[in-house]
Amino acid sequence: MSLTERIAHLEEEVAKATARTADEAERFRVVMLGRNGAITELFEAFKQVASEEKRVLGQRMNALKQRAQARWEEFKAGSDQAEQASAPAADLSRPALMEPAGAQHPITITRQRIIDVFARIGFTVSHGPEVEDDRHNFSALNFPPDHPARDMQDTFFVQGPGGMALRTHTSSVQVRVMENQKPPIRTISPGRVYRNEAISARAHCMFHQVEALYVDKGVSFAELKGTIDYFAKSLFGKDVSVRLRPSYFPFTEPSAEVDMSCTICSGKGCTVCKHSGWVEIMGCGMVDPAVLANCGIDPESYSGFALGMGVERVAQLIWRVPDLRMYWENDIRFLDRFAAEQTLG
Repeated sequence: MSLTERIAHLEEEVAKATARTADEAERFRVVMLGRNGAITELFEAFKQVASEEKRVLGQRMNALKQRAQARWEEFKAGSDQAEQASAPAADLSRPALMEPAGAQHPITITRQRIIDVFARIGFTVSHGPEVEDDRHNFSALNFPPDHPARDMQDTFFVQGPGGMALRTHTSSVQVRVMENQKPPIRTISPGRVYRNEAISARAHCMFHQVEALYVDKGVSFAELKGTIDYFAKSLFGKDVSVRLRPSYFPFTEPSAEVDMSCTICSGKGCTVCKHSGWVEIMGCGMVDPAVLANCGIDPESYSGFALGMGVERVAQLIWRVPDLRMYWENDIRFLDRFAAEQTLG
């Protein structure tokens, strides 16, 4: 059979071809256009055609290939439509695939609750850097050069000039606020802090604090005590009791530790409260006049109070978490407990 006859035969085959399914359409493509298909073999034979015949035969062969390609595309589109028509209709009443809802971390929830309590009595929120210089972290807060907190056993120092360190408390933010804002000042400073401590059920080398500062004319210790009582009852309920014990902090005078009746054992005694019925929740005191002076505030005209608490400890008392390390283990079974807490305040 001559090449002209083979072309005519394939033109007739392409014109007569039918395909109702995707398999039949694919079979047509393989037979006609595949690597070993009839049209592919035709082009191989075309290489042996005399030069004077190539122009006419080449045009017919190109037209044949284009027609076969168009027919295959028609068959494929028709089979796709047929499959879609035969497919069962989608049930629009079926529920969608629901992924499990995420939840905020308990520390985030607790920090926001603390912020909300102080916001109701006029405190704003202030933030500062986590890597601090010596002045803001220590010197302006009345830490003497030989204070133990400056030692490597308590502080993570950062290599470089200026005595830079990971801040050991958010009191450094309070210094920055007092340096840049005139009284009255009423602010809280939430954030991460770092101390070189052994990790245990009661302590961690990285944790979260919220510190509060109030500076104005005539601020008294009675206002400090009233603020603490309001905070404890707002967060834990009206039945909790609060007590203050004398203490010492370089940046406050007088200073006190604040204990609250243990919410885990209801004051009966447990491992968290060391069987005393009381849990320490914060430190507090009147801002030392030297600190006010260091920040450019006249201690003869103004006074103030400051308090600070660990967010992990507060969260532990809210949800009766027995071990602080559970906050950092990222155990989904533990974190799932807090999915329902998103709308609670």
